[in-house]
Amino acid sequence: MRLPWLQPGDPFPDPARAWDERQPAPGLLAAGGALDVDTLRRAYSNGIFPWFSDDQPILWWSTDPRMVLYTGEFRLHRSLRKTLARLLRDPGFEIRFDHDFARVIRACAGSPRNGQSGTWIVPDMVEAYVNLHRAGYAHSVETWIDGELAGGLYCVAIGRAVFGESMFTRVPDASKLALAALVAWCRQAGVALIDCQQNTSHLASLGAREIARADFVQHLARVTPEETPRWQFLPVYWNALLRMPASE
Repeated sequence: MRLPWLQPGDPFPDPARAWDERQPAPGLLAAGGALDVDTLRRAYSNGIFPWFSDDQPILWWSTDPRMVLYTGEFRLHRSLRKTLARLLRDPGFEIRFDHDFARVIRACAGSPRNGQSGTWIVPDMVEAYVNLHRAGYAHSVETWIDGELAGGLYCVAIGRAVFGESMFTRVPDASKLALAALVAWCRQAGVALIDCQQNTSHLASLGAREIARADFVQHLARVTPEETPRWQFLPVYWNALLRMPASE
């Protein structure tokens, strides 16, 4: 199957046309186009995301099945629960939203994923998502300890849809605490699931699972037109997670 080549502003193909397991890159939908705010917003609203290396054109993906984390199924493992309980007694511990988005995404770019020698968060992607943040569609969740940025993540949010992108850590469990904070915020904001894009054992250990792409796209059609909740974290949001049964 020939891969569609997009010009800036072109509509995306139907995600159902993405390459399947019989093709060399399952989930690959199109190449080309641009990384401006409107294009990224249209892409995410339709279950499409960019992922490419420095030596490649812009590549657009829509994986099937799709890995998602239902916020009611998040596993707060016993060890992380103990860390959280300890830090909640520490006045130096704080979760901040959007305090320094650019710093977070650059830290993520400097933290290659397991098994990768480089990063997919190339300079063009950093610039694009900083612009997306300025437009109100990308956010950072940051773990601060004693005035230092210890870890965090960034994500895309449209309406009541949240798309996880990448995380980094400088202190053990700091990125996991940022994810737990995002889940806690989602639960109080009425966000049912967080998109995780692709299956990894780490995500599965936290409760994420695969669903059909068609179901995911239908979910987006329902929730992306809704009003976006306020991106603000309050410590009281932890209560819902701490009331959940502990997971090993």
